[in-house]
Amino acid sequence: MIYVICAFGGLFIALCIAMLYVFYRDRHFGIFLMGVTYGTSGLLAISLPHWWPLVVGFVMVWLLKLMGLEEGAQPRDEGGGMRDEGGEGRGIKDERKT
Repeated sequence: MIYVICAFGGLFIALCIAMLYVFYRDRHFGIFLMGVTYGTSGLLAISLPHWWPLVVGFVMVWLLKLMGLEEGAQPRDEGGGMRDEGGEGRGIKDERKT
């Protein structure tokens, strides 16, 4: 069982490295928080050979995603649908069509 925990801990650390690289390129703060969360839970799982840091880290990352800190998350309106962010729906005229 300890090998499975270490393997998943290593996977979480690899996800941390990948997300921190994406943060370095795009400067999206949500990706930074998710990467640090994955890295911390992976390191805790390897240093304390228990499974609970992996579960806690996974749940915390999903909570961050649900809060909208995921890159590419679209803003939603009050009803839960996608908000129209541009074009003719907001009364913006296209100068080429005049």
